[in-house]
Amino acid sequence: MISKELIAASSESLVLSILERSENYGYEIIRLVRDSSKERIQWSDGMLYPVLHRLEKRGLIQSTWRTSESGRRRKYYRLKPRGRRALKEQKEQWETVHSTLNALWAS
Repeated sequence: MISKELIAASSESLVLSILERSENYGYEIIRLVRDSSKERIQWSDGMLYPVLHRLEKRGLIQSTWRTSESGRRRKYYRLKPRGRRALKEQKEQWETVHSTLNALWAS
């Protein structure tokens, strides 16, 4: 099980990475995180939506309501240019942490 602290620390980067590929709605973001982590990260609505709201408030993502093919209304999120820049910075930070851990664990 991955600690809650590590999941919380990585949540914004995970969401931004998913939205970099394409716009998406909440349930699909939860599914993509679960599938990409081979079910080791299990998010709930209560975990995801505060992250989405925080990213939107900071101007990193934008949301729009749409009706899906099934007739269901869904809120879709997409990455804004500012969010792309933030993701680039976060990738650099995570790569630094990752390479540092790898170096320490190899010794």
